[in-house]
Amino acid sequence: MSNLRIETARPKPEEPLATEGVDRAFIGGIVGDFYTRVRKDEGLGPIFARHIAGDWEPHLQKMTDFWCSVILKSGEYQGRPVPAHLKLKEVRESDFAVWLGLFRQTVQDRCSPEVAGVFIDRAERIARSLQLAMFFTLDAAGKEPADHDRK
Repeated sequence: MSNLRIETARPKPEEPLATEGVDRAFIGGIVGDFYTRVRKDEGLGPIFARHIAGDWEPHLQKMTDFWCSVILKSGEYQGRPVPAHLKLKEVRESDFAVWLGLFRQTVQDRCSPEVAGVFIDRAERIARSLQLAMFFTLDAAGKEPADHDRK
């Protein structure tokens, strides 16, 4: 018998962003600014308004926890984003491009280019993951449908 071991390629775990000034307060400012932009957006604003009735503070705190976990690896966020997003039946795949555009604009306005790049990279990966969870289907032949075939 051979002692040959097959190694599987795994991505290197993301490191916490260790940049001076990037802390919970800084991330909370990004979250607040971003959601101000989202609420003003004619497409996304009404979706969020339907699901976050009244007091936005709990949502902003939850999203600050989420982004602290994503950026700082703080472990503060304990939610499950995929099931939460699967409930949003009115969200279209094209809404993700709008969301990412507003997010990019927010972090580019508030961060150095290097820090903005980290936020954008992680946001793009999160968006891809959520899009796959919400919109990916296989047709009867086992192939992914073309974009024009999607509802």
